[in-house]
Amino acid sequence: MPSTRFQRIVFAFLSVLITVPVFVCYNIAFEMGGMSNQVFVAALKWIPIEFAFAFLLETLLVGRLANILAFRAVNPAENKPFIVMTAIICSTVCLMCPMMSFIATIIYNGINVEFLANWMQKVVRNFPLAFFSQLFFIQPFVRFLFGVIFSKQLKAAAEASTAEMTEVA
Repeated sequence: MPSTRFQRIVFAFLSVLITVPVFVCYNIAFEMGGMSNQVFVAALKWIPIEFAFAFLLETLLVGRLANILAFRAVNPAENKPFIVMTAIICSTVCLMCPMMSFIATIIYNGINVEFLANWMQKVVRNFPLAFFSQLFFIQPFVRFLFGVIFSKQLKAAAEASTAEMTEVA
């Protein structure tokens, strides 16, 4: 897991880089009535816009709030790392899904008298995909990529932590 600000930014970048195209295509496919090659063409227009919103939300707001929310349910000092990571992922999805569905509603439907209904429909439709894709596919893959990118730093940090524990004992 990221331990420095730079690592947190890279981790957020990787998460958003993988997640946004999936959800842009998913929402466009719904708007078009199903999946087709045109979905990918249309997605090219919206991916950079949604990427910018998702990255800013994740780095400036949701990352911190998700940790606060997760640490109300689990204690990193007492719980296994898998449980802590799962709580953080769940908290992130609970925050990001409504926020990004709000933005997607503005992009795809505009602000009109049906805005609230359209937004709630997107939240209900996006949440299951967000939850399961983040928990079982996207975040494990992002952690793998993160481990590859920062393998030297993570190894050095683990060795330093082990040395500290040995000295204390």
